[in-house]
Amino acid sequence: MKTRNMVLCALFAALMAICAWISVPTGSVSFTLQTFALFLTLLVLGGKWGSVTVLVYLTLGAVGIPVFSGFQGGIGTLLGPSGGFFLGFMLTNLLYWLVISLFGNRFLTNLIALCTGLLLCYLCGWLWYSRFATVNFFFWCLPYLLPDAVKMILAFFLAKRLKSVI
Repeated sequence: MKTRNMVLCALFAALMAICAWISVPTGSVSFTLQTFALFLTLLVLGGKWGSVTVLVYLTLGAVGIPVFSGFQGGIGTLLGPSGGFFLGFMLTNLLYWLVISLFGNRFLTNLIALCTGLLLCYLCGWLWYSRFATVNFFFWCLPYLLPDAVKMILAFFLAKRLKSVI
């Protein structure tokens, strides 16, 4: 593992924490910029190092460091109403890594991988949240679609700039 990769993983894990703290509370699951950080991490670092980054981020939160939204941390947060999203983040990384490995690192492939990963993240979040309340999947994820689409577009533009600098 190169020092450069370790530093980038730590930097992007810190970015995920900062983006989690920027949130709009809407009940038990808040709007955050975590998905923006996830998209940016995948587009800049790729699937392999993106997975390492998310694993570092989740480990920091699991041991109690307040890296999750609302300055929360600990196993209780991972098992709370929004816990399915954390699993979804990791599965999104793995799906992205698989799709890019099979079909190449092109714009359309990235877009398809991120969109299907986001739907997988929604599915994990909804399945986990439905343990706490009865909600319809479509109506539950509808408010998140437009903000997440904007975050994805911004991540594409920023990733292009960051890749040329990094």
